[in-house]
Amino acid sequence: MPRFALIIEYHGAPFAGWQRQKDQPSVQESVERALRRLDASVGAIAAAGRTDAGVHAARQVAHVDLAREWEPFRLSEALNWHLKPEPVAIVQAVRVPDTFHARFSAVERRYLYRVVERRAPLVHENGLAWRVGRRLDVEAMRAGAAHLLGRHDFTTFRSSICQADSPVKTLDALEIEAEERGLAGREIRFRLRARSFLHNQVRSFVGTLERVGAGGWPPERVRDALAARDRAACGPVAPPDGLSLVGVGYPPEFGLPD
Repeated sequence: MPRFALIIEYHGAPFAGWQRQKDQPSVQESVERALRRLDASVGAIAAAGRTDAGVHAARQVAHVDLAREWEPFRLSEALNWHLKPEPVAIVQAVRVPDTFHARFSAVERRYLYRVVERRAPLVHENGLAWRVGRRLDVEAMRAGAAHLLGRHDFTTFRSSICQADSPVKTLDALEIEAEERGLAGREIRFRLRARSFLHNQVRSFVGTLERVGAGGWPPERVRDALAARDRAACGPVAPPDGLSLVGVGYPPEFGLPD
């Protein structure tokens, strides 16, 4: 059976997350339903990451085995037809070898978290960013973020329902950018990169660093919270609105665009 990787974009607001759930809409269920319009034998599909309720993706990756060969462009076009009007799109389909697995073959995942500083409610970006009504100290947040880089036990920044075998992960990058946009409000972007992340890890990082930026925490408290290995030491968890999975990296032999 030919195997295809699907590069998927979605707006997470209507969904209870990527993973199929009983009596709640999920992105996985939507994509599987579209696939079964083309091939009734399709079972459960695997994805690179199980994004939470309300979290978006610009570049989720899933794989599927189909009963017959498809030209990749025609496959993506057919799936997009059957996905309408849901806020899910197959950006690209790629024929991959049978050894490819969307989750286990991934060597890197990249997330973006967007914060917009302004007093007025968001209109065009509503649901796509976390609006904060105060000016944040970007340099202080960068100083706090520096304590999180590298290999650590991230128990403090891990959800109590996280199913990962170990809280030890390596955070390769946590970059913070700021862009002045006039009346649209200053946008702050948190860009994170690691092989894998714990449940709620990114949102826990951002919520904690927002406390630093707002002046409620000194940057050194992030180091102390990490060392505590205690969920109670974490700052507030940022809302899902601003979070997007924006990239998944694979070894070059699989031929997926980076």
